Amino acid sequence: MTVEETQVAVAVEEPVKECEKAVVAERLEVVEEAEPKPAKVEKSSSYKEESNYLSDLKEFEKKALVELKAKLEEAILGNNIFKKDEPKKVEEKKEEKTEEAEPAAVKTEEAEPAVKTEETESVEKTEEGEKAPELAEEKEQVVAPVCEEEAKPESSEVVDTDISLWGVPLFPGKGSEGTDAVLLKFLRAREFKVNEAFEMLKKTLQWRKDSKIDSILEEEICSDLSSAAYLNGVDREGHPVCYNIFGVFDSEELYQKTFGNEEKRGQFLRWRVQLMEKSIQKLELRPGGATSLLQINDLKNSPGPIKKELRVATKQAVGLLQDNYPELVAKNIFINVPFWYYALNALLSPFLTQRTKSKFVVARPAKVTETLLKYIPAEEIPIQYGGFKREDDTEFFSSEDGSVSELTLKAGSTQTIEIEAAEADSSSTLVWDVSILGWEVNYKEEFVPSDEGSYTIIVQKKKKIGANEGPIRNTFRSNEPGKVVLTIENTSSKKKRVLYRHKTNKCI
Repeated sequence: MTVEETQVAVAVEEPVKECEKAVVAERLEVVEEAEPKPAKVEKSSSYKEESNYLSDLKEFEKKALVELKAKLEEAILGNNIFKKDEPKKVEEKKEEKTEEAEPAAVKTEEAEPAVKTEETESVEKTEEGEKAPELAEEKEQVVAPVCEEEAKPESSEVVDTDISLWGVPLFPGKGSEGTDAVLLKFLRAREFKVNEAFEMLKKTLQWRKDSKIDSILEEEICSDLSSAAYLNGVDREGHPVCYNIFGVFDSEELYQKTFGNEEKRGQFLRWRVQLMEKSIQKLELRPGGATSLLQINDLKNSPGPIKKELRVATKQAVGLLQDNYPELVAKNIFINVPFWYYALNALLSPFLTQRTKSKFVVARPAKVTETLLKYIPAEEIPIQYGGFKREDDTEFFSSEDGSVSELTLKAGSTQTIEIEAAEADSSSTLVWDVSILGWEVNYKEEFVPSDEGSYTIIVQKKKKIGANEGPIRNTFRSNEPGKVVLTIENTSSKKKRVLYRHKTNKCI
């Protein structure tokens, strides 16, 4: 799938009624409201990026790659990658001069007398005979410089073998390990049709040159949109994760500032391209590397397709991204999906390829955390989506700092999590994170000293936690050895998945 499907749901302008029945049978990967199956966090079995190793390709794929590299090398050596406008203009000027010369000759002939005597005819023939060699010499002198001018560019033309895309050299003779990874993206986007993939690549390079994309990272564009889309963490396969937050455009002020007129929409498009370029810098464009992104599209409070300006801008963005950034999205996850999304997607589904639809995942609000956990580890999921990642976290500094554990809490049962404080150290602080999918449990925290003569200290009184509660973080410092005990009582009729981590921080 190409990047264009990122916002494909809101790109539809008119409904197609004939497709409504056909779409019923074609469903996306929708996360149902059923009881969670595993107590163990599992990643999607279909979530595996296609290999860029030559040995893993099928024979027809290898053949297509070899052919594309040959065409690309020939085009680069022949300086035929980019359009050449100047030679055309020179030819047009030559044609104009020739056309002007022809009428002048006709006028001269018309001015001569219609009736000629024998003497004048003979004199004319003699003169013509004498002038003929002279004219031939003049023609040679006129033609020769033109030929020399045409030949000059060929002899002085410099071959640019340093042409690159996304920081990867494209000239096969360079021997870059990333060249195959880049070219395979264009081949896969065009189903390994070599000529179509080659034309797509040429158009992308021309667009980048005309739009000055190679310097776009140096530009200051739409700083107000920093919360609309951003990169945050990596998934289980090492793909950078990009979050697109459509709800920010629910603000009328920001909406008008972004989409109010054609010029503003143009800046929005350039900002979106800039974000894509920033994302690509996080990729490893080589065989075995993470060569694509994971996109999370949060539709909570999204204005939806009723906003014409947003719809038009989205359609334009989709066009830019699909034409110039093929196969750079490994998975497209839509979360907090409102009711209108399903209607629009039903109309759109018949027009999408199976390859595209296989990379779509849709999660209702109640299943956001469970869905994200299939692809992203809990320590990399932001707290607003049920994970443990916080901005500027001063307690847990990295994903390796306090590994995440999981347990399954059966319906109607109670379990405890014990965090040991083996030594009495007033300079140390225990810190822990807890998240329960779906919550609706009774929860309490207490410190139990090792000395039976000491009193139990209540850290958090027992309370009932609702379904919409986010992850809990708490800390405790003790002057004696013991343990912090977290008690979770499941009063519902469904199993619960409990995620937790803890560590001891030394105070300076």
